[in-house]
Amino acid sequence: MKLNGKLDYLELPATGGTLDSVKSFYSAAFSWSFADYGPTYSAFAEGLDGGFQADADEAPAKPLPVIYSENLEETLDAVESAGGTIVKPIFSFPGGRRFHFTDPAGNELAVWGH
Repeated sequence: MKLNGKLDYLELPATGGTLDSVKSFYSAAFSWSFADYGPTYSAFAEGLDGGFQADADEAPAKPLPVIYSENLEETLDAVESAGGTIVKPIFSFPGGRRFHFTDPAGNELAVWGH
């Protein structure tokens, strides 16, 4: 596995909600765990790969974190139950299917699966 130059960390703002509300959301929707580093920073370790979208019509305006799910319908329900807002319902794309949501801080993320 390549280590030098590997993208392996992603920081997201939690300014639209409180740090506790963002942690609670990701814990409830995806079973993430956190390590707090002071009152304003909480880290997660959940894995990361990435890619670039060159098509201007398809490219996100901001970085778009994408989370994998073994069952999109169950994950969509968990995201909504945890307080997320679905902004693009499940749709097909060349690699599988996915949906987009916003978290309590207003960050947009996607969830994909087969």
